[in-house]
Amino acid sequence: MDIKQTIRRQNLEDIEHQAQKVAGMMGRIRAAMLAPTALKSAPTLKAVQLAELCGVDKSKISYRLTRGDLPSGEIHGNSREWTMAESQVWARELRAEHLRPEGAAGITITVANFKGGVAKTTSAVTLAQGLSMRGHKVLLLDLDPQGSATTLFGVLPDAEVETEHTAMSLFTGDQDDLQYAIRETYWPNIDLVCAAPLLYGAEFHLPARQARDAGFEFWRVLDRGLDLTREKYDVIVIDTPPSLSYVTINALMAADGVIMPLPPSALDFASSAQFWDLFSDLCNQLVRSRGKDKSFEFIDVLLSRVEASDTASSVVRQWVLEGYGDKVLPIEIPKTAVAATASAEFGTVYDLPRGSVNSKTFSRARVAYDRMCELIEQQIEAVWARQVVERQVLETVV
Repeated sequence: MDIKQTIRRQNLEDIEHQAQKVAGMMGRIRAAMLAPTALKSAPTLKAVQLAELCGVDKSKISYRLTRGDLPSGEIHGNSREWTMAESQVWARELRAEHLRPEGAAGITITVANFKGGVAKTTSAVTLAQGLSMRGHKVLLLDLDPQGSATTLFGVLPDAEVETEHTAMSLFTGDQDDLQYAIRETYWPNIDLVCAAPLLYGAEFHLPARQARDAGFEFWRVLDRGLDLTREKYDVIVIDTPPSLSYVTINALMAADGVIMPLPPSALDFASSAQFWDLFSDLCNQLVRSRGKDKSFEFIDVLLSRVEASDTASSVVRQWVLEGYGDKVLPIEIPKTAVAATASAEFGTVYDLPRGSVNSKTFSRARVAYDRMCELIEQQIEAVWARQVVERQVLETVV
């Protein structure tokens, strides 16, 4: 029997019904799999994991327990476990030399790419989680109207996010700084500015403000709006839309560092070339034409969604290394079943409890993300060290 695909005409009412149906499904899915923010919880750590996090031997953990000056955790069966908040107290004590020194400002890191599907949101959220585990206070700023990062923190963009929870009021000019929109999350020491489809409106408001006021610099709105926030947080991580939009330009202009996740595929590599070409042109038009400049402390290209067995990707990997040189981080994020499992449960590799998936696969993914966070933390520390020296020199001159 010859079966052919038939057409199904749909009018606007049909589309509205479809939207309502899927939205209703999301509510039921979250009820079953994704606890609301108030109920979702960060994983606990055992002694071995806590020692790894703090960069010490397990015996050091046992010794410090005898002193009684750090959280003792709770005994579960034959092992002791610490909550994420308790683990972070240990990290701040035992990793004090890695924390933000007095006189240094918070570092803003923008995760950007021209294309979707490159693990941009996953990279942003895991970076925020990884840095917070190491003792840093982090703000995650979601600027993608799809709100994927917001969803990973247990908040549904369509149902639970209003204008005042997003950066929209900053972009419209109703607010001068972003602190109004910051909310706590289930993950200790990570706060969130949500995103929702209403953020698409920024693409109309920003150019409209520019048209009304020739002296208005639409690309500086976010940078200025983060000034007070940089004093409160060690690191601000920004997740951006998969396009070079007005909002993405704001995120890049506000950044001290940029991370571009880039899968080793020919189309993604070509897209990355377009991204930097367009961004360079925009910088010349917006900044250099006015006699100003913009510098980044670091620009990292992160090889993501890498399949080691794919021979074609190995060729493109060489293109990436040749094209981006020392900007390419010396770590590759593998495409694994762990990432798919975490995504299906609205989380990341850091949300999954150990033992919930194949241990070898889990270890491979976790080690890669740990190394990513370590490399980026090293760059953050270098920026802080330079800031401290510059401040000391300035104070000496004064």
